[in-house]
Amino acid sequence: MPITPATATHSTSEGTTDAILLELVDEKGVTIGTAEKLAAHQPPGQLHRAFSVFLFDEQGRLLLQQRALAKYHSPGVWSNTCCGHPYPGEAPFAAAARRTFEELGVSPSLLGEAGTVRYNHPDPASGLVEQEYNHLFVGMVQAALAPDPEEVGETAFVTAAELAERHARDPFSAWFMTVLDAARPAIRELTGPSTGW
Repeated sequence: MPITPATATHSTSEGTTDAILLELVDEKGVTIGTAEKLAAHQPPGQLHRAFSVFLFDEQGRLLLQQRALAKYHSPGVWSNTCCGHPYPGEAPFAAAARRTFEELGVSPSLLGEAGTVRYNHPDPASGLVEQEYNHLFVGMVQAALAPDPEEVGETAFVTAAELAERHARDPFSAWFMTVLDAARPAIRELTGPSTGW
């Protein structure tokens, strides 16, 4: 399935177009239906399945991405390595691996589940709302990056101390600290106590 922005459609094999659908879930993460992507983010938001990926290099530095300026939601802000939404019926792990490659041109050398977190984060700039049941993944990246410029403005590997400085100075996605804090136990297990995560 092609990469498309929230308001776009994709063509089926019959030549028709379908809206991009997200999987709606209940508070326990059980699938209850689908909704068009942009509609699911309109206030007050519909609770839907999402994922967030945190990849680290061999020095224990976190790979951040700056979201491309053309993105419909939270453009130009810094965030975790990769985040997105599984297609209806797609396993969150498969979606996380797929989108990491689509956005950054690299496959994780290691990727493991790190729990889930549920949140409600309005984005004042766009007026959209993130009502998400988010599956967290933590892993390693060892290959050279090849970011898609339509998805990613910049990338940076940062230590825990460098992240704190950058977070105080630069704009970050509304959900970033929520997903980072929820993933910290798995991050510490992966990177070890000396990295400060």
